[in-house]
Amino acid sequence: MIADLAGDHPQAQRGRLIIAFAAVYLLWGSTFLAMRFGIQTIPPLFMASMRHLVAGAVLMAWSWRRMKHRPTPAEWRDAAIVGVLLLGANGTVAWSEQFVPSGTAALLVATVPLWMVLIDWGRPRGIHPGRGVLIGLGLGFAGLVTLVGPGALLGHGAVNPIGAAALLLGSLSWAAGSIVAQRQPRSPVPLFAVGMQMVCGGSALFVTATLTGQTARFSLAHVSLASALGWGYLIVFGSLLGFTAYAYLLRTTTAARVATYAYVNPVIAVFLGWAFAGEAITARTMAAAAVIVAGVAIITITRADVIPTVPEEGIGD
Repeated sequence: MIADLAGDHPQAQRGRLIIAFAAVYLLWGSTFLAMRFGIQTIPPLFMASMRHLVAGAVLMAWSWRRMKHRPTPAEWRDAAIVGVLLLGANGTVAWSEQFVPSGTAALLVATVPLWMVLIDWGRPRGIHPGRGVLIGLGLGFAGLVTLVGPGALLGHGAVNPIGAAALLLGSLSWAAGSIVAQRQPRSPVPLFAVGMQMVCGGSALFVTATLTGQTARFSLAHVSLASALGWGYLIVFGSLLGFTAYAYLLRTTTAARVATYAYVNPVIAVFLGWAFAGEAITARTMAAAAVIVAGVAIITITRADVIPTVPEEGIGD
């Protein structure tokens, strides 16, 4: 696991950062396709809840065997706050894909970097984004608008307002959860803490799925092979590897740099659609990808957004 790699040498840390960014960029770019297959025969909120509950239980059990860590009530509180904000947002994406065109969903989810930078800037002792970060964010957003295109954005019809609002709210929730996670005290067992976040977020999603009747509608006999494989892929690559890498990045670099994944993921999804679903890649797609990559590069190389030192006891403890 990313957060469990040993070594504090600068070269080792740089290697972990590269691996973590690669995991978030590539693996989460592929989860859009897996999620689409998953919700074909599994209710979306129920699928999201079981995905994170299973992955969280695996991480906690694996970490417990190695460290025998007993979390404090404060650790459970912190895990619940971050887990509900982050993974609740993930559930809204799965739910909204039933109603909102993919172009609109991609554009609304891509507002995460903007929310993260603004929240991180507006909080007490926040990080000023700097001109380079703002330029990079603008390029990334412009690239996504180019990638989606006006036809896909409008979905050739009325956009479902409830689905669109849920995506926007989920994006804001994910951004807030990411900022909160950066400011919380460091756990002595990072992987156990990530597992706790998954269990808390998954439990909240399960309660929501039950209250909305999705748990009752689930039937194992009606789950297709494609949905089962998509659900399994989301557990292993989306949660166990991807979410662990994301949690590590939140602890080691700035919000602006971590948020670049939201610009890269749609590009990855487009190319996977071309490779596995026969979707055409147009000149507009290539141009948009180039603009997005340029925006990510500017944010990554700028030195204006240096993360401040966080006291070991955390903010407000």
